Amino acid sequence: MSTRPGRLGSKRWPDVLFRAAAVTCAALICLLMAGFFVELARNAWPSIRAFGFGFLTTSTWNPVTRTFGALSSIYGTLLSTLLALLIAVPLSLATALFLVKLAPPGLAKWVRQGVELLAAIPSIIFGMWGLFVFAPYMADHVQPFLQKVLGFLPFFRGPTMGIGIFTSGVILALMVIPFITAVMRDVFTMTPPVLEEAAYGMGATTWEVVRNVTIPYGVRGLAGGVFLGLGRAIGETMAVTFVIGNNHQLSASLFAAGNSIASTLANEFTEASEPLYRSSLIELGLILLAMTFLIQVAAHLWLNRLGRASGRTA
Repeated sequence: MSTRPGRLGSKRWPDVLFRAAAVTCAALICLLMAGFFVELARNAWPSIRAFGFGFLTTSTWNPVTRTFGALSSIYGTLLSTLLALLIAVPLSLATALFLVKLAPPGLAKWVRQGVELLAAIPSIIFGMWGLFVFAPYMADHVQPFLQKVLGFLPFFRGPTMGIGIFTSGVILALMVIPFITAVMRDVFTMTPPVLEEAAYGMGATTWEVVRNVTIPYGVRGLAGGVFLGLGRAIGETMAVTFVIGNNHQLSASLFAAGNSIASTLANEFTEASEPLYRSSLIELGLILLAMTFLIQVAAHLWLNRLGRASGRTA
């Protein structure tokens, strides 16, 4: 009887250590995020003090006159990311459904490996391929065709140079397709077979089962995959820098050269010897971090809302 408390206490030590280690790791992550914000804000303070809120609403970027505005970089970042998702999400959804529902096992294996290899390509290779191969093809074939068919819209006007926001959006789509596809494929495989078999038993076709059972059941996971791709695309640097054109101008045309926050930092940080110039670039980094943080918060709130609507909790 006298040894039982000691034995019970010794058995609890692993649980105590595990709990302490988990809490410590979680606290370190929170401290690391807070440290990022604090350090960026501290170094960006000269720019914040000099330009105030106008930094977010001005597109002028002139190191000579020491006038800086982030609007063109924010615009290019959001627009190229939106284009990437508009292209990548339908393709990823179709690919995942093909792998899970339609493809024979042998073919599905090869397609899955091809998608995974696409994820392994370094971003700088995407950028070089986009600049030397894809951009000329866009300039010679894709952009003239779009301008001929949809030229009445302001989005498809202007010179067809190949590089620009549209090309960067396509390159970003190619980069995020493997990540979104992998998540969606896993979500579809987790659908309980009994639900699909019940639908088939009632006479539903494959498309009706996918539309009414598979997709609704995994809608939270599908949304999570989309937000994973969004987080991957919004901060991409090297591939975008090669093909976006790096021009601090606002334009309604998708064919026009533009810039993003990441491409501006990659192009100009090494040249920023003047303190206000460097501080303005650091403020761009702070804005990008804040945008990413807010998007992730919005994603979690939306996923929790979907969970409550479907009767499942996170």
